[in-house]
Amino acid sequence: MKYISTRGKAPILTFEEAMLTGLARDGGLYLPESIPQMPSAEIAALAGLPYEEAAFRIMRPYIGDAFTDTEFQDIIARAYAGFAHAARAPVVQLAPGHHLLELFHGPTLAFKDFAMQLIGQLFEASLKRSGNRVCIVGATSGDTGSAAIDAFRGLEMVDVFILYPNGRVSEVQRRQMSTPAEDNVHALAMTGHFDDCQARVKDMFNDFAFRDEVGLAGVNSINWARVLAQVVYYFTSAVSLGAPQREVSFTVPTGNFGDIFAGYIAKRMGLPIDRLIVATNQNDILHRCLSGGDYIPDGVIPSISPSMDIQVSSNFERALFEAYGRDANATAQLMDELKAGGFTVSQGALEALRESFDSGRVSEEETRATIQRTWNETGELLCPHSAIGVHVAEQHLTPDVPMITLATAHPAKFPAAVEEASGQHPPLPLHMADLYERAERITEVDNDLGAIETLIKDRIAR
Repeated sequence: MKYISTRGKAPILTFEEAMLTGLARDGGLYLPESIPQMPSAEIAALAGLPYEEAAFRIMRPYIGDAFTDTEFQDIIARAYAGFAHAARAPVVQLAPGHHLLELFHGPTLAFKDFAMQLIGQLFEASLKRSGNRVCIVGATSGDTGSAAIDAFRGLEMVDVFILYPNGRVSEVQRRQMSTPAEDNVHALAMTGHFDDCQARVKDMFNDFAFRDEVGLAGVNSINWARVLAQVVYYFTSAVSLGAPQREVSFTVPTGNFGDIFAGYIAKRMGLPIDRLIVATNQNDILHRCLSGGDYIPDGVIPSISPSMDIQVSSNFERALFEAYGRDANATAQLMDELKAGGFTVSQGALEALRESFDSGRVSEEETRATIQRTWNETGELLCPHSAIGVHVAEQHLTPDVPMITLATAHPAKFPAAVEEASGQHPPLPLHMADLYERAERITEVDNDLGAIETLIKDRIAR
């Protein structure tokens, strides 16, 4: 299995190389040269398997000879050993034909744990074998950073620096990043919003002298291994509701498009998905683009669903690459136009996107009302992001196709917003009950590439 860049000018890599590289040297994102197919009989055979075994069968074709079967099975087992639910990603019924996929039972209470815990173990196994050391730099709107710091803290071969927008994440998200005491992890509170953090990370990857000096690696959803790990729960949840004998649809609250792109990969592999529905908050650039074709950022508006306060959705580049028939030149041209202010998707590519994706937008008022109504009617307490998914899903329910909405975070990660909407204060799980008493380590940084690079070089282990 080989991996190619969406912009066509970077070297073709193996799975292990693509995983350790993150962002391609031409600025593009890596994708497999071809999507492996999973026959219906193999999909049906996933029914009743432990999550770890299903994950092995689904991901194995993508990793080539990077790891032996035994090594990969051990990596998966370590990755999910710390999850609080035996099913890892349980499905609960909200209403007839509408189901919630709970993705918040990992160590940091968000769906990012599924990918980050796996990628942490993959990195550690690979780097110990090679003797190399890497410096991971990531940007976060909240959940990616806490999941990355938890997954990599204390690992021998890795230094981790996470940029987050100062004052624009929840207190729980901030404390999950700032309270780990291990010397190899660093929380950097940057002036600006998430798109600024993401832009500085991309700038570092495009500064090849810095990139090579520090051994830069990335674990944002630009990293293919992140997307691959998320493919698994689409299969396991769909099979639990009768796939491949019946179709299912998914609604995904998303800002950076990585989680829903994993669903697209599952569909391409053969999972019978009817519709993939993008649910956005008031920062609705994805909904606007899928509705009208124009992708023009117009500023980030802070919301009660801060993990979705994004205007530059990195993984949308992968979807565009596929929609343009894997035309790397067309994709690169669109990304150049984005730097200049925005772009318009061609009619043919827009029709290709709409073959798989629908979308919806949810206001702050609608989000709060959905949290309250869902609690009153079902006893299920939703985080604001999950509520956005539920609201949009309810607009797309059909009688014959079950809908699965991804519950992307535990309500305790956003206690103020949840309590304001529902009157219920969501308590932290026992393993995190003392979070507010733990000492924090935060470094405030300006939106200044040179200053950030200097800080990182000063702090990395030599």
